[in-house]
Amino acid sequence: MEVLAERTTVPLLFVPFATSIVLVMGSPEAGPAQPRALVGGHLVSAAVGLLLLQVIGPGPWAAATAVGLAIIAMHATRTFHPPAGIDPLVIVVNNMPLSFFVVPVAVGACLLVAFAYIWHNVIRHGSWPTRWL
Repeated sequence: MEVLAERTTVPLLFVPFATSIVLVMGSPEAGPAQPRALVGGHLVSAAVGLLLLQVIGPGPWAAATAVGLAIIAMHATRTFHPPAGIDPLVIVVNNMPLSFFVVPVAVGACLLVAFAYIWHNVIRHGSWPTRWL
């Protein structure tokens, strides 16, 4: 992820996913570490960030508002995943295009679920997730 971040013009691009990995690997039983929260939290937060960017435009007030609304939206949709709260900040501050929702957000979140599943179930012979939805 660090190599990818260095090759882009947005150095903070992969911070939300790096913090998601820490949560999913370090506390796999936690509610925010489950697939619904991991994928849903990133999707909901990115959607809020992109919406605010379109309505208000880039800037610190828009970024702060987007983060706050993303937290509310994640709770309302039962997809609370704290690392995803960084997504709207990255989106609004860096004026990201709508395609950011698909790549890296949707694809990245799904890849994290796949990696976590393989790591916990195949390599460590454990059981993850505790629930899918």
